[in-house]
Amino acid sequence: MSAHRTSRRSVLLAAVTATTLLGTSACGLGSDSSDGGGGGKGRTVIRIAYQDIPNADLVVKDKRLLEQALPDAEVKWVKFSSGGDVNTAVIAGAVDLGLAGSSPVTKGLSAPLNIPYKVLWIHDLIGANEALVARGGLTEVKQLVGRKVGTPFGSTAHYSLLAALRAAGVDPAQVQTVDLQPQDVQAAWTRGDIDAAYLWTPTLTELQKDGKVLITSQQLAEQGKPTADLGVVTNAFAAAHPEAVTAWVKAQDQAVKLAKSDPAAAAESIGRQLNIPAQQAQAELKQLVLLTAAEQAGPDYLGKPGAPGRLAANLRDAAEFLKSQQKIDAVPDASVFGKGLAVEELARANG
Repeated sequence: MSAHRTSRRSVLLAAVTATTLLGTSACGLGSDSSDGGGGGKGRTVIRIAYQDIPNADLVVKDKRLLEQALPDAEVKWVKFSSGGDVNTAVIAGAVDLGLAGSSPVTKGLSAPLNIPYKVLWIHDLIGANEALVARGGLTEVKQLVGRKVGTPFGSTAHYSLLAALRAAGVDPAQVQTVDLQPQDVQAAWTRGDIDAAYLWTPTLTELQKDGKVLITSQQLAEQGKPTADLGVVTNAFAAAHPEAVTAWVKAQDQAVKLAKSDPAAAAESIGRQLNIPAQQAQAELKQLVLLTAAEQAGPDYLGKPGAPGRLAANLRDAAEFLKSQQKIDAVPDASVFGKGLAVEELARANG
């Protein structure tokens, strides 16, 4: 199990990590880009932050769909281990487009960060690949009162854990929630230090071998508490390079359609990128919900110009969660999240 797969949704910005990331990103990415990120005097440079998540973004990368669509551009793919790290890179001016979970994106759009970016794409709706698993005869969420539950604080899993507890009528204060990264969750589980955990694959898969899933993020989404992996674009890059943004959306849409029509072919690309068997990649892909560009323009998601979708309300709900965890200064007005959806850019790509 690799560390970059286990910490991908953490929204904590450790000072040492941030310092290292800023130094590396500035040296490796910024030398040939102009103001606004990615636009040199000659060739357009597109700097993309990606994570090892088994969705269609890896298909775009593996099949070089964006490079084929923009042969005169220089496309740079840079791997990050978490949405928090992606936020740090955007603040440093090191990337133009990137993938981050809905919790870190919400944090980015809120004070004190106030990152000048907007949500351009929903890479996936988190489904059964993130879940609450327990053992010791525990079969219902309400039985977690007085028990120890491990989850990475500030992550989408943490958000979903609190949503699951409240839906079951359990005051989160009655549960001993422990801040643990997935690899630490597995160690604590093995030692018997925790009774349950809310986290994602592949660690989740290991815990399921002797534990019972009480609820999944897919079930919570159906109850009105969705979480997602989102694609963001900086305001400066979107304004300077609309043609590149349109090509990026169309490449993502092409990859999603392939994943829906021929999941085995998509899984081959994902497996190559993750260095795992295609069969495993396909199993993990099936646990996510992917949306085409046309579906994302619907009212439940990003929406259309003049009519932002419900994703804005979902992000504001996530802001309430982050404020309760003292991760943001205040919950922004709903209009902040409406303006934070790149509906104009999505509509242009759909048109």
